[in-house]
Amino acid sequence: MAENIYNFFSEEAKGLIVDEVKRAEKETSGEIRVHIDNHCKGDVMDCAAYVFEKLEMQKTELRNGVLFYLAVRDHKFAILGDAGINAAVPDDFWDEVKNLMFEEFKQGHFAEGLIDGIQMAGSKLKEFFPYLEGDVNELSDDISFGNK
Repeated sequence: MAENIYNFFSEEAKGLIVDEVKRAEKETSGEIRVHIDNHCKGDVMDCAAYVFEKLEMQKTELRNGVLFYLAVRDHKFAILGDAGINAAVPDDFWDEVKNLMFEEFKQGHFAEGLIDGIQMAGSKLKEFFPYLEGDVNELSDDISFGNK
């Protein structure tokens, strides 16, 4: 029987990840989401793009959403930024974030890797999309889970 994907992270780890998303978003108008699936059939960027659209991340006012997508059973992950943030960051920025996260993931430190990636993305979002007075949290900060 397949393990429930919701239990991949401990309650404490889920809390730390959500807290980091909230902390990062306090300093930016950008939006960060984390989505966990069991499996990703095919290309991980295609899976991430599907989830990005399903979570309506493309509907942020400044197109500055960032999705951290993990397919834990298939050992795949992707980071997908929307058009606004992608136009602002250096071309290799998401690869740098992925490399940082991968070093933690290789050691089995999945929550730590996500937190590191969220911190790095949050810093760039703050640089290019600083918090503005009256900014509204456009997307949920909670981790979303697939049913795969």
